Amino acid sequence: MTPIVREARAAGRFYPAEPARLRADLDACLAYRGERRRATACLVPHAGYMYSGAVAGAVFARIDIPPSTLVLGPNHSGRGHPLAIMKEGEWQTPLGPVAVDSTLARELLERFPALSEDLSAHRFEHSIEVELPFLQAGRRDARFVPLGIGTGQLILLEQLGEAIAEVLRNRENEVLIVASSDLNHYEDDRTTRIKDHKAIEKILALDGPGLYRTVIDESISMCGFAPAVTMLRAASLLGARKAELVRYATSAEASGDYSTVVGYAGILIA
Repeated sequence: MTPIVREARAAGRFYPAEPARLRADLDACLAYRGERRRATACLVPHAGYMYSGAVAGAVFARIDIPPSTLVLGPNHSGRGHPLAIMKEGEWQTPLGPVAVDSTLARELLERFPALSEDLSAHRFEHSIEVELPFLQAGRRDARFVPLGIGTGQLILLEQLGEAIAEVLRNRENEVLIVASSDLNHYEDDRTTRIKDHKAIEKILALDGPGLYRTVIDESISMCGFAPAVTMLRAASLLGARKAELVRYATSAEASGDYSTVVGYAGILIA
């Protein structure tokens, strides 16, 4: 049987396609040299590294990356199943392949049948791929499970979080949950910062339903709010009690354009 290989689609656009340049960018983004620690989950952005890489890197540099990671990302394209997982194969990056943790993926599929194995939902989506080089930099033998979330139904997101928590609670080895999301999009810097910090406040309180309501009530265009809500539910059930805003930025800090920006937050949950 031919192995499933998901080719790198964001390389050369969101991050360098040349391995040496990618390693140099990762070194710059992962500049923190303090002690790495265990984490239950985190929220990191997924824009081009020139805009959000330092925010994502500030979080990943502080985490002792475990053998397996569950990466939850939004589905920007709308392709494929709204709850799309892959249970086998590997994803390519310029640093080499990252294997899917088939055992973990199968356990999640068995526990939550609403998930569907669907490569088409992942084929052109960047939100999960851009996190993989950070995982590779932290652990050479990193494995992961990609889970694309294209639904905004709160009850379904909470049920998925509960299923994730149940599966991870019963595993012998630790699994990191990564929610991939940018924050508010395409408003001025001042407005974006105000909106973003309303969302951040709910994440720091580990309040998934509160985040959901805030995003809707305040018209915050947070593309990965659904992965974040799911992650918060799972992390809370797994015993997480503290969230820390490691770094915040907007795209204006790289572009110099304060009239139309995107917000980025890096949050560590333990």
